[in-house]
Amino acid sequence: MMHTLPTLLETLAHLKKEGYTEDFNLHGAYRASQRSAIQLAPDEFVVDQHFRFEGPTDPADEAVVYAISSAKFKLKGTLVNGYGVYSDQAADRIIRAIRAQTT
Repeated sequence: MMHTLPTLLETLAHLKKEGYTEDFNLHGAYRASQRSAIQLAPDEFVVDQHFRFEGPTDPADEAVVYAISSAKFKLKGTLVNGYGVYSDQAADRIIRAIRAQTT
């Protein structure tokens, strides 16, 4: 999805206003919310939107923001991952597993 918000922080703030208030972090093969301590398997949540950011000169500035939701747990949150060579391979596997659930 293309976006008009110029920065990662502005996008995160916009998503928070849309109800994506959880901050999802990787713990093994699951994403776990820092606030709720609920662990979610890939089949328990979906990627609603994603936003890609490219740094103007430094490849380390590249990132992807995923807006993730779980109907089962009534949670919405975000996951930020590096992009390209700087991406977290475990996070990439989880995102592929989530997307496989929706296809």
